[in-house]
Amino acid sequence: MKIYRIATIPGDGIGKEVVPAGQQVLEALAAASNNFGFEFENFGWGSDYYRAHGVMMPEDGLNALRNKDAILFGSAGDPHIADHITLWGLRLKICQGFDQYANVRPTRILPGIDGPLKRCGPDDLNWVIVRENSEGEYAGVGGRVHQGHPIEAATDVCIMTRAGVERIMRFAFKLAQSRPRKLLTVITKSNAQRHAMVMWDEIAVQISREFPDVKWDKELVDAATARMVNRPATLDTIVATNLHADILSDLAAALAGSLGIAPTGNIDPERRYPSMFEPIHGSAFDIMGKGLANPVGTFWSCVMMLEHLGEMDAARVLMQAIETITADASLHTGDLGGKATTAQVTQAVCTRLVRNAK
Repeated sequence: MKIYRIATIPGDGIGKEVVPAGQQVLEALAAASNNFGFEFENFGWGSDYYRAHGVMMPEDGLNALRNKDAILFGSAGDPHIADHITLWGLRLKICQGFDQYANVRPTRILPGIDGPLKRCGPDDLNWVIVRENSEGEYAGVGGRVHQGHPIEAATDVCIMTRAGVERIMRFAFKLAQSRPRKLLTVITKSNAQRHAMVMWDEIAVQISREFPDVKWDKELVDAATARMVNRPATLDTIVATNLHADILSDLAAALAGSLGIAPTGNIDPERRYPSMFEPIHGSAFDIMGKGLANPVGTFWSCVMMLEHLGEMDAARVLMQAIETITADASLHTGDLGGKATTAQVTQAVCTRLVRNAK
């Protein structure tokens, strides 16, 4: 029996509730399968660790993760610690340290969930957003000078490399090629950003020649927001820079019903290092510790993790269980207009997995 070594990093806020829920569901799935199992190791890194040690994770923390098959991550963020410390000190340290350059965010309207686009059916909103995850606007290049003085200046420099753009474009075209519609939209802002984004556009044209069966178009990021609302059915696979995709994917999740259901995978396509899977909802300190967090985003992230590990049948079983639960309005958490708790949703998914195994 195959045993997968999984690192769990709950992080901050509701991450401490949804990651254990994800582990519980994965253990139930493995028990029902008997074909594979999991060996979990928990890492208590995050803002509490920062308060005790002055860093979000140990300096050599990547070494503790290096031999894992995958990482299940919760969230990073604390109202009492600057956001750039929590983000760069934990999540981005792992993403960049393991060159997880493809951030993949599927979005669709799950059964039973009432999205805000009233004229939009489930088949009209079924997207995958590919986010460049290693450079761009989040490269970390820049600085501040003359702080506190009238002449203070600050810079954040967008860095794009040919190698970085080529690999994310090729990844996106391959993903689009694997989907039924074989349709890709390349998001740009080359009308205003006339250097890096123009190179981005040029490389998209070059890579497209390798995929003659993929139909693709180009859309300015501002126009893309309107297109996502007004013409969702014209989109399928989307590729964008680190910043643009970060924003568009949150809009996509909201259009699908809630950030609480949205998953993501930080992928190293070459499989040199473990990939990391996480819900996109953040730490949500306003509901922390109340048992109200929606764990569906974590469960869907677990589906992505199973697919990455090659356990396609198990991934399908888990996704079917998730869809059965979302179809039941009595199991909707507060973000979906219901009153269900994290524990109730988790138990319902586990029960469904056991029932399907019989």
